[in-house]
Amino acid sequence: MMLLIAWGLLAFVLSFLLTVFVRRLALASGAVDRPSSVRKIHTRPVARLGGLAIFLSLAAVVIGILATSDALTSGEITRLHYIGVLLGGSVLMIGGALDDRYNLPPHTTIIAPILAALVAIGFGIEVDKLTNPLGGVLLLAPWQSDVLVFAWLMIVMYTTKFLDGLDGLATSVTGVGTFMILLLALTTVYFQPDVALLSSVSVGALLGFLFWNVHPASIFLGEGGSTLVGFLLGILAVISGGKVATALLVLGIPLLDVVWVVARRMREGGLARVFVGDKKHLHHRLLALGWGQTRIVILYVAVALAFGLTALFLQSRQKLVALIVLSLVMVLTALFFVQKERHANART
Repeated sequence: MMLLIAWGLLAFVLSFLLTVFVRRLALASGAVDRPSSVRKIHTRPVARLGGLAIFLSLAAVVIGILATSDALTSGEITRLHYIGVLLGGSVLMIGGALDDRYNLPPHTTIIAPILAALVAIGFGIEVDKLTNPLGGVLLLAPWQSDVLVFAWLMIVMYTTKFLDGLDGLATSVTGVGTFMILLLALTTVYFQPDVALLSSVSVGALLGFLFWNVHPASIFLGEGGSTLVGFLLGILAVISGGKVATALLVLGIPLLDVVWVVARRMREGGLARVFVGDKKHLHHRLLALGWGQTRIVILYVAVALAFGLTALFLQSRQKLVALIVLSLVMVLTALFFVQKERHANART
């Protein structure tokens, strides 16, 4: 336990200090988010590139642990896996830095997440079996694992990317998910000290950055950071033995919000409309109702904690029921806002 705390604390300190440096770098290089469109809710220019601080602190601590002990390779995770994770993260950082500086179009920004997912798969990140909620275990062929992991990583990366619309929101929710996997890895049922250590380092890196990212944020995750946090959570869910249900429970509301928004955009303008941003995500709608950013973030974190904690006590079938309940809550919420919008349009 002391090892988890020590390395996690080191990641926190590094991330905290590196964020200050990265912020100065972003301002000096012009990687700044300016409130130049109606989608922007901040009123002053804010530095981007924040994900770089998270990645560098995580990479430094992981490399340090690998160089000094076998604490990260005591289970089924190998050095090759870590190389894949760090290389995939590097791809996201490069692609994100280019977008943060030059505001690349959506059909270009998707290249980095695709490459990052492929790199992770190429270095052995896989799922060989899944627990069937209805009973038994589903064994996966290598190609099935590759397809599943690729789809999973892309879904999680774009969920956190779309979630990154308020100060500290994506970082906070991802931190909850990472912490849940940490707790699961420490239980006697699963006990995976290597996964717990990697999760602890990830939580530390996220919290170090979150200090500067809470409202009013002095730095944003940026394109690379918003996908990196999803990439990390997605990877942890896979290498911890396919704890996808846990991540789904934590990301349930944001993920269902993405599904709803994508379906609406497809209906309004086809595939080309999907990647055109707007202010109709759930967190934007709550903001329009007069909720403050901090209040909205607390709500998301509370829901993520509540459903994430169920993963510590529920069996697979019960987790499926929890996911169904979460889906119903989101559908009812979406219908509420649709009706509210129709009434508002009728009055005008």
